[in-house]
Amino acid sequence: MTLKENDSDTSRRKLIDAFAELSTSNISDAADRFRVRSGCRGIKPVVQGTKIAGTAFTVKYVPASVRPGTVGDYIDSARRGDVIVIDNNGRTDCTVWGDLLTLRAKTMGISGTVIDGVCRDVSSIEAIGYPVFSRGCFMVTGKDRVQLDEVNVPISVSGVRVQPGDIVVADDSGVVIVPSDLAQEILTAAREVARAEELIEGEIRKGTTLSEARRKAGYHSLQRKT
Repeated sequence: MTLKENDSDTSRRKLIDAFAELSTSNISDAADRFRVRSGCRGIKPVVQGTKIAGTAFTVKYVPASVRPGTVGDYIDSARRGDVIVIDNNGRTDCTVWGDLLTLRAKTMGISGTVIDGVCRDVSSIEAIGYPVFSRGCFMVTGKDRVQLDEVNVPISVSGVRVQPGDIVVADDSGVVIVPSDLAQEILTAAREVARAEELIEGEIRKGTTLSEARRKAGYHSLQRKT
């Protein structure tokens, strides 16, 4: 790895760490300013109180063929800090994530998993302490029902486009996708939103009315493009 690549990795890590300090609500408001659809509707934490911030390692599944292929071996190609983002076309009739993938991801230092579909083995996921966000849980295996199509290609999660390397942030409120080419701009805007909300909170604690506190912070225009 060259020095330039090392510098790039360091910059990317700092960017992700900065996003990790923000809520998905702040990031979503900031994305609205750029007319970016970021929120993945219907994708929720399997275990409350977990958070994800990392770069997208995308995985696309398709219905199984007559001679089905593999379902989970792609995990060995992911890198520490990645977020596994799985497009299973929103299917809830079979799982594409369970205890063995969770254990492998945890040992590899993967940041978490987002699934447009379902997972299983929830008790193991809880015990391991690994963040998974999905449409729910269902125990029926995906083997012979779906198969791996491609990895690190553009995919869709709840209608939101996800490209390899996009920034993924998830918390108890859900999942947002930040396009890599707008990451710095959205980060700057999200910080502005967060500061404004801190100002509003401080004003409310001093006895200011909500409407006046919001007026002072310009709350109603925070998500609008300036």
